[in-house]
Amino acid sequence: MNILVIGGSRNIGYYAALRFLDAGHNVTFLLRNPSAFDSDATVKKHVESGLANLVKGDALIKSDVQNAWAASAKKAEGGVVDALIFTVGAVSSQAKFSITQGVVISPPNLVTQALLNALATLPSPHIKILTISSTGITRASKASLPLPIRALYAYLIASPHRDKLGAERLISHVAGLEWDVAEYGEVAEDVLDKEGKWKETEGLPAPGTVQNVLVVRPATLTDGECLADKAVGTQKSPYRVSEKDFKTWTVSRKDVGHLVFDAVVNRWDELRSKRINVGY
Repeated sequence: MNILVIGGSRNIGYYAALRFLDAGHNVTFLLRNPSAFDSDATVKKHVESGLANLVKGDALIKSDVQNAWAASAKKAEGGVVDALIFTVGAVSSQAKFSITQGVVISPPNLVTQALLNALATLPSPHIKILTISSTGITRASKASLPLPIRALYAYLIASPHRDKLGAERLISHVAGLEWDVAEYGEVAEDVLDKEGKWKETEGLPAPGTVQNVLVVRPATLTDGECLADKAVGTQKSPYRVSEKDFKTWTVSRKDVGHLVFDAVVNRWDELRSKRINVGY
């Protein structure tokens, strides 16, 4: 497969990308700072082999994202990009802590705008698109969370969650997935304008024309080990995956990376056009 990863310099995107590379797939990274991998022997090995391609650019700049698509296309015969793994999140320079508001990201629509750029420059409606969101986005999801996690989300990461909600609104729009305002709530004005002018973005696919999508909503993320690797050969996965909300506390970034790889390579027909929760 030929894959574009946006948001792969660290965390879920990074762990998923390594799995694709180790399995022999081509991976193009869009990176604000390609030197982030200068001391990464694993990625450097794949760069030297030609499987990994590092493209400098900012996902908030539409032309940079378009360049990344073009660079990825050059890695395959016929110029076909098979999948987009979108795992953008705020880095320390884009987030600050407020006593009254918790973590505040800048710009407030960081993830949403980056995804809008990726969708507006999408070279084909048939590309597999997997994007990372979060549990606690919908009202039902919030209600299913353990009380301490619910309180943590409501205070500490309310700003990132508003942004994630905007990104889900975008992907639901182009995929033709149901969007129940009573369940999801209104997207904040500083994330997507309420007048809906974002729908007129040049290049944005028409509603329902991009159905090869999967939204993954992880529980509270940890830096723990990949339990799925330890469970190889057993019949039970260490993490749960469901469209339905369920009570869960955490999941490691490495296990979500495992799910991303498994979903794209092995389970796409089962999971496409869904929003799934993952947690222990």
